[in-house]
Amino acid sequence: MINPTSGIGATTGTAQTAATTKSAAAESQDRFLKLLVTQMKNQDPLNPMDNAQVTSQMAQLSTVSGIDKLNSTLEALSSSMIASQSLQAASMIGHVVMVPGNRMDLINGKGVGALNLDKPADSISVAITDAAGNLVRKMQLGSQNSGPVPLQWDGLNDNGQLLADGNYKFSATAVLGGVKSSATTMSYGLVNSVMQGAQGATLSVGQLGDFSLASVKEIL
Repeated sequence: MINPTSGIGATTGTAQTAATTKSAAAESQDRFLKLLVTQMKNQDPLNPMDNAQVTSQMAQLSTVSGIDKLNSTLEALSSSMIASQSLQAASMIGHVVMVPGNRMDLINGKGVGALNLDKPADSISVAITDAAGNLVRKMQLGSQNSGPVPLQWDGLNDNGQLLADGNYKFSATAVLGGVKSSATTMSYGLVNSVMQGAQGATLSVGQLGDFSLASVKEIL
């Protein structure tokens, strides 16, 4: 679960990092200017530094200073994005989401899932298997456009018998122009909690596992 004080810690840490970066950049500039002044004081009068050399060294200092400022800006932006992502993820707790997966729970004789097609299909064949891997039902969805395709199962096997509630799995094969391809299966699950990590917020979706926000295709 998200720690209510995590935002405070993150803000403090960002401020400290920015202060440290600023201090390091200032020290670097001071050292450079001292070296430049010393160099100019002790230069050979018969062979003094030309303007091009001074300009080049000043340009190097400006580049280093600019990079330091850019790094500080990116760090602040990253912290802001992580905080925003955490708030967005927290609002999804208790909601049903559609994420990549092949699990379909049969509850009260009803099972739901979805497919995600990268391109249209002339026909789609769906195979549903039980916990032991036995094929219990084959369904034909016909022609479909690209994008999400909802899938509903009435809990009946190929013999018309109602199966017991429980966990089942499904796969799908799409055909376009006589060429077969696998369709991406999508499962529905309830968001139980949110975890914050180095890569951003992660949603815990029951027995389906953990998913990033980018993995969520639909929120109910």
